[in-house]
Amino acid sequence: MASANGRLGQHVLAVLDVVLRVPSVFIIDALFNSYSDPGTGWTGATGRVLIRALGILVSSVVLVLSQKSLFKFYTLFVAVLLGTASVLINYYGTSHIDFYSAYNRAALGFGLLPRSGATLWLGLALLQLLLGLGYVALLNVQSLCAALLVLDIMAPLCGLMLELPAHMRQALALASGAVLAAHAAVNLLWKLKWFYYSCRYVYLLLRHMYRIYGLQLLLEDTWKRIRFPDILRVFWLTRMTAQAIILVYVVRVVRSESGLQLGWDLFWDLTSNLIISGCDSTLTVLGMSAVISSLAHYLGLSILAFIGSTEEEDKRLGFVAPVLFFILALQTGLSGLDPEERLIRLSRNMCLLLTAILHFIHGMTDPVLMSLSASHVSSVRRHVPVLLVSLALFALPILLSYILWHHYVLNTWLFAVTAFCVELCLKVLVSLTVYALFMIDGFYNVLWEKLDDYVYYVRSTGNVIEFVFGVIMFGNGAYTMMFESGSKIRACMMCLHAYFNIYLQARNGWKTFINRRTAVKKINSLPEVKGAQLREIEDVCAICYQEFTTSARITPCHHYFHALCLRKWLYIQDTCPMCHQRVYIEDDGNEHTTFSNNNGYAAQGQERAEFEEEEEGGANADMAAGGAEPENDLLEDNDSIEYDEEEWGTHPGATLVEEEYINDDTDSN
Repeated sequence: MASANGRLGQHVLAVLDVVLRVPSVFIIDALFNSYSDPGTGWTGATGRVLIRALGILVSSVVLVLSQKSLFKFYTLFVAVLLGTASVLINYYGTSHIDFYSAYNRAALGFGLLPRSGATLWLGLALLQLLLGLGYVALLNVQSLCAALLVLDIMAPLCGLMLELPAHMRQALALASGAVLAAHAAVNLLWKLKWFYYSCRYVYLLLRHMYRIYGLQLLLEDTWKRIRFPDILRVFWLTRMTAQAIILVYVVRVVRSESGLQLGWDLFWDLTSNLIISGCDSTLTVLGMSAVISSLAHYLGLSILAFIGSTEEEDKRLGFVAPVLFFILALQTGLSGLDPEERLIRLSRNMCLLLTAILHFIHGMTDPVLMSLSASHVSSVRRHVPVLLVSLALFALPILLSYILWHHYVLNTWLFAVTAFCVELCLKVLVSLTVYALFMIDGFYNVLWEKLDDYVYYVRSTGNVIEFVFGVIMFGNGAYTMMFESGSKIRACMMCLHAYFNIYLQARNGWKTFINRRTAVKKINSLPEVKGAQLREIEDVCAICYQEFTTSARITPCHHYFHALCLRKWLYIQDTCPMCHQRVYIEDDGNEHTTFSNNNGYAAQGQERAEFEEEEEGGANADMAAGGAEPENDLLEDNDSIEYDEEEWGTHPGATLVEEEYINDDTDSN
């Protein structure tokens, strides 16, 4: 129970910490978007700039305060507000000769407010008492001083109850307000010492973190500490809610005066105006990005749970989507456009964002498809969700392209969206084709040596098409920048696109092609065992643990593997999986050298006789040196053989190929 209460208290503090920082964002947004009259001269303009800069500075400092300092600041702020409210009430109550008639005119028609004399006095007395108690409680005033301050606040009301002359009531209200203002000023001046030390502590802490961790980690720590994404979400949702309430109120007033009929057109106009106002500044675009981040994050988690994936890297959709949206907004100058053009540009950016999200979801489903097919999972329940998501990823781009082509004419934006949709459909087809190949391989339970080639051909075709689309999109972006809407941000994004999506992709594809060609060349240079010699081998491949059915390849170190298995291994490194010696030898004279299987068994014939002679000679040499070793202990089991260079160099039974291989390996090292 105690732990539950502790967690609840932490959640409440976290909510308060976010909510209390939101007003600073509102103030900064209002100061950045405030209108300045150019006709007031340079003096007025300079004054406004200074006031804006001071307001932005104070709001930024409040925004990044620690939680404890933030609560102290708002304690002082609310106390000053309560004192100001009590002074204004006293001044308003004493500034009218006929207070009751003025009050009745200002009651705004609310029947619950008291209107008779005695009831009005009691209501005002209760209100002022609450304001005074709140003031002294927030400032933590001592008991005697607190009582005097409450009496000071109540004094003008006593003059009103005694029906003193108007000038005496005004003088009493001014004196009461002056005393309260002096006390508040003294308290604030006394708190300046705390404010100075707090600012100094924050400055020293930031300088220390900057020197040790750098600017990037400092910004990341501040971003997480103040929960800035949550602040932006609350700011944007609060702003949109307030504007929606205002729009509804205006519609109700207009409807009552002119008899306006409600319909879908009116609803669409209200929604459009609300969306337009939701991205009219940089901070509102950031707020919309934060909301998109939450939606994308939970969408990604839902898809991961549906397809049964647990990869942590796939949970980055909540980060990728808002970053892409914000970059698109900056690239197109969204907040600076006219309202109607802003709505059109926002809808286009959302279409591009949707295609990007679909591409990311495909990146989440593709590893799951490959894992299920390569591991030969037989459960249909595991396959159906991933296949459904893949089919949806194939159908949604087609539907989106169909809708857009029926409502818009061809332009650079529509061309880009269509290219992204076609590329996504092709990527889904590639994934499903590879998935089908692996499933066929698992269904027949027979080693399919050409499977790796077919998978490579399919994936290479998809990568080539993706590369071509990348080049086409680069050309489309260059045309847009030169003839439609060029900007520095667009130029930077095009450079990044050219590097990551064109140059790196071409380099990696060429590197893969060279690796495969080199691996094939290495495999073809190794001797091959077939027929009767293959049947003499009673062992399995040390890589896949499957029997040899058609052929086997012999390495220079006399270990044998499936050609396909060894080729996959050579993609990674140029060493034998058993003894870690180099596999590829340029000399073609090794094709007819002796060989042994992975358990030390030699095939019948001349090679076996030569091998036995060498083995006997080596055993006799060992016995002459004083070591009585068993004859059959020359080689160990398949899974435990491991040689070093001294063993290979001093072994009396080493063949010419082995010596050449050792010398080659030593020279290369």
